[in-house]
Amino acid sequence: MNPNGFKIETVRLELARLPRAFSGFRMAQISDIHMGGWMNAKRLQNIVDLVVEQKPDLVLFTGDFLIGRAYDANAEQTVRDLITVLTPLAASIPSYAILGNHDYWTNPSAIRKMLHACNIMDMTNKAFALTRGAKKLYLCGVDDVWEGSVRLENVLAQIEDDGAAILMAHEPDYADVSALTGRFDLQISGHSHGGQVVFPFYGPPILPYLGQKYHTGLYQVGNMVQYTNCGVGMAMLPVRFNCPPEITLFTLSV
Repeated sequence: MNPNGFKIETVRLELARLPRAFSGFRMAQISDIHMGGWMNAKRLQNIVDLVVEQKPDLVLFTGDFLIGRAYDANAEQTVRDLITVLTPLAASIPSYAILGNHDYWTNPSAIRKMLHACNIMDMTNKAFALTRGAKKLYLCGVDDVWEGSVRLENVLAQIEDDGAAILMAHEPDYADVSALTGRFDLQISGHSHGGQVVFPFYGPPILPYLGQKYHTGLYQVGNMVQYTNCGVGMAMLPVRFNCPPEITLFTLSV
């Protein structure tokens, strides 16, 4: 399977607490870029061009901008490449991000500086109210569950009791925790890559820690919807089978 064959997965979601003012709101999700491995500036630019063509209301990055467990001169160059490609995107479409485990394994400080340089809002343990008139849609994010310091209570303290809330969490299996709060309508994640290799009638033979239960696509976890994006980049082995790299385009409705 051609790993350059990026798939735009369109997902329509009805959220019971979504204000009618936000019906038709469109969000693009990009996850697991893993710049410095198979992903390079040219491939990332192709992804960004595809996203811009969809004209979403905002773009959400759900972690793992880099790859590996070291930060050297090559990694510094990949950060510069990220800034070059992502800055024009964030200038045209409001963009928000969280970090993933690979970002911690390489250099989380460099990733946060990159986000700042690109004017991408770092949503680590934060909530932000999107407004249309008097109505609000809450966009929330937590730190990487595996390697960071999650402060879900801080996020909850930043949002009001009514209105829909969307949580960005890199590792999808965190849905078992976030759903218990009863406050989030949707969690979006990445991390698993969908397994990269998926065998018919069997599924993915290899899945990462915290990406084994909710590894691909849509799930219902209590009263919350969980969506796991298969990522645009790849882990150390640049192989995909029956699991194309994915850009997700969500359309919200009441």
